[in-house]
Amino acid sequence: MANLDRVAEEIKRDMTDIIRSEINDPRIDSLISVTEVSVSGDLGHAKIYISKLGSEEERQEVVEVLNKAGGYIRTLLSRRLKTRTVPALEFLLDDSMIYGAKIDGILNELKKEQ
Repeated sequence: MANLDRVAEEIKRDMTDIIRSEINDPRIDSLISVTEVSVSGDLGHAKIYISKLGSEEERQEVVEVLNKAGGYIRTLLSRRLKTRTVPALEFLLDDSMIYGAKIDGILNELKKEQ
């Protein structure tokens, strides 16, 4: 388990760098964060959760772009990752930051009402 966690952290760090510096697509900007990476037990598959500020449409578009470029991104990752195999990548939207912001807004409204 500790080994999987270490690989997931390494992938998270590398994916953050790859997305910010090596993908030249105007739809991919610096407002994208890699929030979590989970890898399968055999390291054959990795789910990369990303967060992006913007509209729901923009966020979905970013996920689609990243998934379409998955093969290229996997190649870039293979140059950095020190494992025998490089997992297939699946990019997913992480809504936890938006959910947290909504909760903060509700709490602030409740404070104002008191």
